Amino acid sequence: MKRTLTVLAATTALAAPALAEDLTVVGSWSGLPLHKEFEAPFWTETLPAAGDFNVELTTHNQMGLGLGEIYPLLGQGVYDVAMTVADYAVADAPELEGLDVPLLALSADEARAMVDAARPMVDDIYADRFNAKVLAIAPYPPQVVFCNAEIAGLDDLQGLKVRASGRMTAKLLEALGAEGVNVSFSEVPGALQNGVVDCAVTGAGSGYSAGWWEVSTHLLPIPLGGWDSVVTAMNMDKWNGLSAEAQSTIQSEITAKFEDAAWDVAQNALVNDIACLTGNGDCPAGEARSMTLVEASDADFAKARDILTTQVLPDWAERAGGDWAERWNASVGETVGVMIK
Repeated sequence: MKRTLTVLAATTALAAPALAEDLTVVGSWSGLPLHKEFEAPFWTETLPAAGDFNVELTTHNQMGLGLGEIYPLLGQGVYDVAMTVADYAVADAPELEGLDVPLLALSADEARAMVDAARPMVDDIYADRFNAKVLAIAPYPPQVVFCNAEIAGLDDLQGLKVRASGRMTAKLLEALGAEGVNVSFSEVPGALQNGVVDCAVTGAGSGYSAGWWEVSTHLLPIPLGGWDSVVTAMNMDKWNGLSAEAQSTIQSEITAKFEDAAWDVAQNALVNDIACLTGNGDCPAGEARSMTLVEASDADFAKARDILTTQVLPDWAERAGGDWAERWNASVGETVGVMIK
């Protein structure tokens, strides 16, 4: 009888369904297209349909988190998964600035190549600094310049107060003669309206969705802020506690149906976003606005790239320290044809 009960218990255990894996997920800005079109559908529909996952999704702005807190809290296990702009974490990880360098990628394909080249470095940074496993790196559209001032080119930024989208962008703006001002994304419309800043850098689509066209008049579509890479990462202890099957499902699904999907629409999104902001072309997102489109000249690009390579990148290499400049040269640098000396 005892042997029969043991066999029955073992058989019952084998027949019992595996318990669903619970995941608490903190997404990026809730009002922006990346979250609404890709993050939310992936975590609430796509992943649960692919495996036995229960997902509780919120966003960092809905939680009222400080932008610099998002990844440190992830590493502490306050939640299981988090995603936001990598530049928000550079105070704790200055080497992370090398992921999203301004002006080196002018198309989505070039930006994806940069990200893929930087991925091994980013994996190491998140593991060492934030006790986290990188699952995906997706783009916001290129970070362009919104101005509530009349400008005709890059030189006209000199003397203006400009909100940067990241530390490397702030260094670039300062080298161009602008005054970098630290203003959070949600506070930018009021800052533009009240003259706290004259211009601000963000993605064209983000600016359209957030109504920046209501408080700015001129749009300079030069990617002074890079592509604002959004890193999705999981607490490393949580990741290591998952079965190999669950890990494989999460990684394959997020790569194909979130990361690749977001990159696939990135280039067309920029064209459409500029049309939506300026009225130059069709606007699939809604009503077109009437901002003045300021075309960046070849001289603008040449000047900004020269400052980037001679001042901004060497400054970053010094802040990052260690062998990060060498690693960057051997990966991203070789991909884009730029070397830090």
